Amino acid sequence: MGAMFVNLGAHLIQADEIAHQLMRPGEPVYEEVVRHFGAQILNEDKTIHRKRLAEAAFGEARVQELNRIVHPAVIEKQEAWMEEVGRREPNAIAMVEAALIIEAGAARRFDRLIVVTADVEQRVQRWAAKMKTDLESAGAEITRRMAAQIPDEEKTRQADYVIDNSGSLDETERQVRVIYDQLRAVRLSREKS
Repeated sequence: MGAMFVNLGAHLIQADEIAHQLMRPGEPVYEEVVRHFGAQILNEDKTIHRKRLAEAAFGEARVQELNRIVHPAVIEKQEAWMEEVGRREPNAIAMVEAALIIEAGAARRFDRLIVVTADVEQRVQRWAAKMKTDLESAGAEITRRMAAQIPDEEKTRQADYVIDNSGSLDETERQVRVIYDQLRAVRLSREKS
């Protein structure tokens, strides 16, 4: 989704990519995650095996523990990136792509919130295709992920914009263009002020 905004001119950073970087061996977040979840989450080369970490963090209390370790560091990196983009290009549209912005308590840090939704069946099919797995396994993973998130209905109530990603790529791109144009209009009106 974020790539569609980038193609229109937005700057984008992905929270998941930041988290991956922070969980590299030698990083303070890595050390804290390994301390909390144990060496069984590591590969032979001492990198974090993401699936094992997900399994170790399964369950509300453990997911909260992982989030308390990772989210503050991710938010700090996001904010530094946004400040840098703002210094280089004061009227840029800088976007953070993240599944857990609301859950992390970070929504208030942004001027606008865009929530992307899709029906569960579509999510399962897309996960199965992306991960090259069967529908049953994909369904279990989607169910696990959705359980760790605020329901879509609550997210859409908090959103400034909602993109329904259940349809075709063309339908999604149309929605992205409308929102991007509205964001540009806000930026242009700020330039004139």
